[in-house]
Amino acid sequence: MSDDDYLELNRTNWDSRASVHARGYGIDRLLADRTALSDVVSFDRPRLGDIAGLDVVHLQCHIGTDTLSLARLGARVTGVDLSARSLDEARNLAQRAGADIEYVQSDVYAAPEALGGRQFDLVYTGIGAICWLPSIRRWAQTVAALLRPGGRLFIRDGHPVLNSALAMTVGAEHADREQQPWITGPGGLTLALELPYFEQQEPLVWSEEDTYAGDGKVAQPRSMEWNHGLGEIVTAVLDAGLELTSLVEHDSVPWDALPGFMVLDEDVDEYRLRERPERLPATFTLTARRRQEFS
Repeated sequence: MSDDDYLELNRTNWDSRASVHARGYGIDRLLADRTALSDVVSFDRPRLGDIAGLDVVHLQCHIGTDTLSLARLGARVTGVDLSARSLDEARNLAQRAGADIEYVQSDVYAAPEALGGRQFDLVYTGIGAICWLPSIRRWAQTVAALLRPGGRLFIRDGHPVLNSALAMTVGAEHADREQQPWITGPGGLTLALELPYFEQQEPLVWSEEDTYAGDGKVAQPRSMEWNHGLGEIVTAVLDAGLELTSLVEHDSVPWDALPGFMVLDEDVDEYRLRERPERLPATFTLTARRRQEFS
């Protein structure tokens, strides 16, 4: 499979999602209040730190709600995305919000060239992004190329365990349930690791007309995805010459990732398992820094 194969399929998929998502990303709230932040950036803010005055590049920015929120925290932000229609929505949002944000169309791996070799104080990658990329090592190398010496990486994304999980019906009694009665019994629905946890060469190909936000069908429903194990992500970051500064796992995720299993926590506006949420790492936050260069 060539880069063109997955890029074209995923580009047209996200082009067809853009107008649907523009009706379901909380845009009215962001426009009504010039200080409002997206739910994602609000969650990230305690670990993001002060970004006022920083040059920030937001990879895979989609329709720009998180990009706008980073700008409202005082950063000079450039958004990068594969989808032209997503960027149309992002530019429209920035204009209506009175925000000065540059947007550049590019796939992630080509971003350093598309941005003219510019480097940044912070590379920000938001939720639900790296599953669209076939190689986590190439992603980490791209991040390193985009960072100035001393610059930071911030990524929060879906946990690879969550990305591996499907709802399954238990068929037989488990021997340990006699001692641990909360283990799901025969006939009950539970989570099983059925999808790849580790990065595979071949993608998972999906066809889904419904999307996670907004109201409407996706005109081009096919897409390709890859999972990346947490160890693979950390190792890729280290091998790219970055220093790991934090790694936090969370039991919540911004969308209803497992319908029927999750409940909305209105305090953080995120979903976690209805029963025993401590068994599922749903998202993770990783931060890293490019080493200073000394002569």
